[in-house]
Amino acid sequence: MPKVNVNNIELDYLDQGQGSPIILLHGLGSTKQDWDAQVPFFSKEFRVLVPDLRAHGNTTIPNEDYGVSFMVEDVKQLMDELQIEHAHFVGFSMGGAVAFQMAVSHPEYVDKMVIVNSGPDFNGMGQIGDDLISHRTEFLRTRGLDELAAEISYNMFPEEDQKEMRMIFEKRCKENHPKAYEKSFLTLMSWGLGEDLKKIDHATLVIASDMDYTSVDFKKEYVSRMANARLEIIENSRHGVVMDQSLAFNQTLYNFLKNE
Repeated sequence: MPKVNVNNIELDYLDQGQGSPIILLHGLGSTKQDWDAQVPFFSKEFRVLVPDLRAHGNTTIPNEDYGVSFMVEDVKQLMDELQIEHAHFVGFSMGGAVAFQMAVSHPEYVDKMVIVNSGPDFNGMGQIGDDLISHRTEFLRTRGLDELAAEISYNMFPEEDQKEMRMIFEKRCKENHPKAYEKSFLTLMSWGLGEDLKKIDHATLVIASDMDYTSVDFKKEYVSRMANARLEIIENSRHGVVMDQSLAFNQTLYNFLKNE
């Protein structure tokens, strides 16, 4: 995979296919491999770029500089290096936060936007967010990343026929540096757009799993506050919809990018 020096880090990324660019952004504690089911499908018609976000995969683990704003600048500088003026952004979970912030901070870089099991205000989730921070940080500090990775993976892929996906995702999560994971998590949970959400006028598709951590109603509410967004629900899916319902996800995404 190629690497590029941007924003004081060395960023690892995949670049495959030709056509209109799509940038796929992975979730917390994972890597560009989240998108293994999407890259061969979409690279037949699009140029697909998939970065390992900072502190993830083969990208640099910084000492101090964590958070969505740093990730946004990393991706912007990657686009500048590759002379890509604008692209479709597809963000899963934490990647959704990066896509949202890109649309606010650098709207001219964004064509269509797709938000997958994510939201615009991780710092505004109320008791759910408070409980998540408390549980995950305590779990990480007392029982370690390996056990946390096992729990997260089981919650995402609990079915017997999902065992292979569960083991793959657990292995990927365990490969994180514990402190880097914790810092990435805490800075993500402190991020939010607030009223800036209303500034986004890009055509936006929000994809929600029927059994995600956050409810469909949560997604409906913030979609209603956006100028040009709609919601699509994929059934029989949990948080990792890009993996557990990849065929339905790919078709939903393709229809939006090509036909809307």
